[in-house]
Amino acid sequence: MIFLKLLRESFLFAFDALRQNKLRTVLSLLGITIGIFTIITVFSAVDTLRDNLQASVNKLGSNSIFVQKWPWSFGNDYPWWKYIQRPVPKLRDYNELQKRVQTAQGISYEITLSSRTLKYMSNVVDNVDVNVVSADFDKTWSHDYQDGRYFTDVESRTGAPVALVGHDVAEGLFNDVDVAIGKQIKVLGRSVTIVGVYAKEGEDMLGVSPDKQITIPINFARNIIDVQNEKYNPQVTVRGKEGIASAEVESELMGVMRSIRRLSPGTDDNFALNKSTILSNQLDSLFTIVNWAGWVIGIFSILVGGFGIANIMFVSVKERTNIIGIQMSLGAKGYFIMFQFLIEAVLLCLMGGAIGIFLVYLLTFGIKAVFDVRVVLYLNNIILGVGISVIIGIISGIVPAYFASRLDPVEAIRTN
Repeated sequence: MIFLKLLRESFLFAFDALRQNKLRTVLSLLGITIGIFTIITVFSAVDTLRDNLQASVNKLGSNSIFVQKWPWSFGNDYPWWKYIQRPVPKLRDYNELQKRVQTAQGISYEITLSSRTLKYMSNVVDNVDVNVVSADFDKTWSHDYQDGRYFTDVESRTGAPVALVGHDVAEGLFNDVDVAIGKQIKVLGRSVTIVGVYAKEGEDMLGVSPDKQITIPINFARNIIDVQNEKYNPQVTVRGKEGIASAEVESELMGVMRSIRRLSPGTDDNFALNKSTILSNQLDSLFTIVNWAGWVIGIFSILVGGFGIANIMFVSVKERTNIIGIQMSLGAKGYFIMFQFLIEAVLLCLMGGAIGIFLVYLLTFGIKAVFDVRVVLYLNNIILGVGISVIIGIISGIVPAYFASRLDPVEAIRTN
């Protein structure tokens, strides 16, 4: 109870001092506000970027492995001259993997023909990616359908002239997504019938989106183009069974691929097994650097604000020396005087931090309105801002508060 009473009285003294010196209070708040605003803005920007990129990476599947020519991991010692000699995945690799791999839920062979133009009557859609896929594509990738269905086994096996289209493609060609099913369009110079429309997802930060894509069976396309041509970046996607660790799937896949390619022990792999965790680890390294940059920028601003508050507190002690002497003569203990000025410093920093956080909150709405990007402001960042404000307040106020508590009452009363 004594502590609460002391806290209440100290708070009232501090609030009254801040109220009586409005201009000084505002100037004191400015440095802390800028510092907290800078730190929280950087952290929120990093969290937003990380969440969006991680959502893009998650679309690849946490238990999916991509058999490709080039590895995703880049560094200063990236031996591209060795990788360029590797063969791309072939249909033979795909067929053998289907026979031998036991831990896979689905295995699909995929190529992409970029930036094609589709027409229907007078409507044209440019920059459409044509995905040529094998039967298990729906097992290795997760897509929602707004209308229609995926290819049947018979359609995939016989190479039927059927297709799945993205939301934007259907809307651009037919002006109404709901009428796309059953329509015929030309792809690669051949007519195909639309049997499904992907639900609209929007483009993520990796550019992965089915909205401007069209998907056709590989057995249909192989009669028109060379589906094993390197210019189409062929890959084999393997998704592991539920409950089986990605490392186990990768280990089996590594052994089977080396067997298919007839690589002797000690010989380097001539293929890459890529997975989403590679990108996640690289993103974590990148964001660690950005976070440190945010700390450095924010700390400089906060230091300026902290010195400003310390200076203001010394001025405040000087102005109120007479009052401090009167309080001490009436029985006020040194810790009460010290606590009084310390709370004033902390209160100043908390007010500055609150304003900084509020400005970040307003900024999230502004960015959403202008750029249509949702900026996240997590509770841990708000707590961090408040915590930093309290710490800076204590550090800035401890010396002036201690100086005030050590004043001689008689000398203090005599001060004009």
